[in-house]
Amino acid sequence: MRFSVSHSISSCRTLLLIAGFVVLAGCQTAPHGPTSGQTEARADVRSKPTFRERGRDILLLRNAKGNNGVSRPRSELETHTTRTLWGRIRQGFLLDPTAIENARIDRQRLAFASEPRYFELTSKRSERYLHYVVEQLDERGMPLELALLPFVESGYNPMALSRSQAAGIWQFIPSTGAVFSLRQDSWYDGRRDITASTAAALDYLTKLNQMFDGDWLLAVAAYNCGEGCVGRAIEANRARGLPTDYWHLDLPYETMNYVPKLLALSQIIESPELHGTILPDLADSPYFAAVTIERQLDLHKAAELADIPAEDFIKLNPGFKQRVTAPGAYQLLVPVDRVEQFSTALAELPEEEHLSFQRYTVRAGDTLSQIASRHGVALGALREVNQLDTSMLRIGQELMLPYSASSPAAPAAAQPAMVASRSYQVRSGDNLWEIARRHGISVASLKQQNMLTTPALQVGQTLEIPGPASAPSNPDREPVVYTVKPGDSLFSISRQFNIAIDRIREHNHLGTHLQPGQQLTLRIP
Repeated sequence: MRFSVSHSISSCRTLLLIAGFVVLAGCQTAPHGPTSGQTEARADVRSKPTFRERGRDILLLRNAKGNNGVSRPRSELETHTTRTLWGRIRQGFLLDPTAIENARIDRQRLAFASEPRYFELTSKRSERYLHYVVEQLDERGMPLELALLPFVESGYNPMALSRSQAAGIWQFIPSTGAVFSLRQDSWYDGRRDITASTAAALDYLTKLNQMFDGDWLLAVAAYNCGEGCVGRAIEANRARGLPTDYWHLDLPYETMNYVPKLLALSQIIESPELHGTILPDLADSPYFAAVTIERQLDLHKAAELADIPAEDFIKLNPGFKQRVTAPGAYQLLVPVDRVEQFSTALAELPEEEHLSFQRYTVRAGDTLSQIASRHGVALGALREVNQLDTSMLRIGQELMLPYSASSPAAPAAAQPAMVASRSYQVRSGDNLWEIARRHGISVASLKQQNMLTTPALQVGQTLEIPGPASAPSNPDREPVVYTVKPGDSLFSISRQFNIAIDRIREHNHLGTHLQPGQQLTLRIP
């Protein structure tokens, strides 16, 4: 779903996703901004017979009779799937897809059915988001067929991007996203945010349904090519004395197939066994919950706190364009079974492990090591945060500089004087956080002892390491072999043994995920 702000029709381009029939649609005409009529439209929808009740009646009738009126038994598969998310979607059908006979639907249904792995592949992606979309549609009293639109738009891939720059599972182009208050900047793209884009898509579909007098097929067509496009086609038919329903309109090629794709999917889900399709089990229960964070957080660190692979965490939070969350308070989506651990670990996260980020624009003569040294950032952290595989930079390139977000040092009068036990000379790649962790002290105490007002360090600079008990790691000390227990994470092990997470990873060649029974070599300070 995407269109320009003007009422002109852009050239529709398609990007084939799976076997040539899942399309990232690329053109729509401009919508008007959200109006006060949207609230009235939702009230109108709710005032109709409830879709849930009507859907159940339709389902019971179809289970008793086929389209030709002949009784047919309820299959074992149908009995089973009515207790799944697919069954819930089926019960909320309003458009009665099996009652519509059209060659365009037949062609699309055969195309879907000819790809036996289609639902296997797309359901794997959709399982994170589909229940949420169904819940939102149900709450608004909208047809549950609309939960299938992201299959048509993007294959439920939040990172899908069309040639017309339509993004996210609902495929908003930038201008349409802005109309529906989806913020887009260098940190964040609301078009890819699952909850924000779903709210915007349902707002727009509600508006279109009102605009076309409750005709959902026209509303869905307009979602693809824009209300201006559909409106002009209606006026052209009316002027020629022709019917003005969707099936008789002369619309762009993509839109002519767009609604049939949705109805074809609905028909397959209505009776999967009749079409030789096996729908993967999807539970009718929430996949994620939202947790509010008040400050920036590295998404890989967030995944570690939740004890899930970083890739999985990012798929739940695809709206963030950098490896870190945008400045300010945001909601992170976390798997429901990891919310408690994530919230607890986040609350206990040491102050020195909180990071803030600044942008840096590469200038002529800059090298990666110089930038890291000049700004007191570890070279490895700079590479990791910016996902750099090489040291090659280009003038004008923007880098994210991670800084320790520890609190400023307290006044000297408020704390006992520190005793410097030894000196330390800053080496290339050092930063305050690494030095503090290496010596078992806080960044705040290191800054206070050396009267540092900024995190910037210079190679060769001498620092005083406070506290006689803050001895550096002993290289001659025997390493400890630790066996990972159920519930362990790199974060919890790091805190237990007072070892930097990066050092545990380095010594054991780890990714982000641990397995119970796995043995780790720990070099304890």
